[in-house]
Amino acid sequence: MTQALPLRGQPWIESPYIRSLLAGGLAGTTVDLSLFPLDTLKTRLQSSAGFLPSGGFSGIYRGVGSALIGSAPGAALFFITYDSLTRHLLPTRVTLYNAEGRPYLGEVDARNAAYVHMLAASAGEVAACAVRVPTEVVKQRAQARQFESSREALAHILDQRRTRGHVHVWKELYRGWSITIMREVPFTVIQFPLWEALKRWRVASRSASSLHNNSTGSNKVSGLEGGLLGSVAGAVAAGITTPLDVLKTRMMLAKEKQPMFTMLSIIIRESGPRAFFAGIGPRVGWISVGGAIFLGSYQWASNLLGGEEES
Repeated sequence: MTQALPLRGQPWIESPYIRSLLAGGLAGTTVDLSLFPLDTLKTRLQSSAGFLPSGGFSGIYRGVGSALIGSAPGAALFFITYDSLTRHLLPTRVTLYNAEGRPYLGEVDARNAAYVHMLAASAGEVAACAVRVPTEVVKQRAQARQFESSREALAHILDQRRTRGHVHVWKELYRGWSITIMREVPFTVIQFPLWEALKRWRVASRSASSLHNNSTGSNKVSGLEGGLLGSVAGAVAAGITTPLDVLKTRMMLAKEKQPMFTMLSIIIRESGPRAFFAGIGPRVGWISVGGAIFLGSYQWASNLLGGEEES
């Protein structure tokens, strides 16, 4: 059951782009700050130096400054891109009526919905990585105790412009760009279509139950439902893409930039295939809980800014 909020009718809230920006920024900041310790442990498990030399369980909030700065704009960029593409590419939703004359919302044609969500999520990830990659580089170097803080890690990179030039600094900040894209796109191609499908399933099952009980069901999932379904989708995607995450972490932490296939052969030669699943437990746990917080808070904020609240 929902009711109108005072937010409805305000021009700046009515813009879907503003809703995406605000809801996405809130979701990104919430999940990154709340789960930062787990992210630190995962990074140290995947470091070539080893877990204990990289810091073990101490200083688990090293690098939190870069995460704090990059979380909101990265997530906002993702959702602005994702929501914009889905709005333009998905079929228009229309009001239909059941045999008893009760209205409900349906889609003209949802056959290609999964492909649209894959495309939109992939484009969103590419946009978000413009902010996420430099943030990750700085954050992970602080997490692995290569530097005392995010500020020191960033200063070290920027100082290299004096001896190696601005192009080198740019390459250092975006080190691991290609492998990050290669990790994030498969991850999001799994996570978001699965999340959207689970949401459609939840709405359909609630509508069927409402028809049986002679009542009207909501056509939106709540923030809590969105979070629970997001947890399932995130856990599945995280487990499948862990090898790509290991490769990305090793590339970002290397003392000198290494080509992707060179790093791949180094990992296989020095650590063996099992190394590609290092940190899978914290990664799946972190992203499962993170999916619940990230997508749940996004769903809640999106519903709220759209003029609805949960009761």
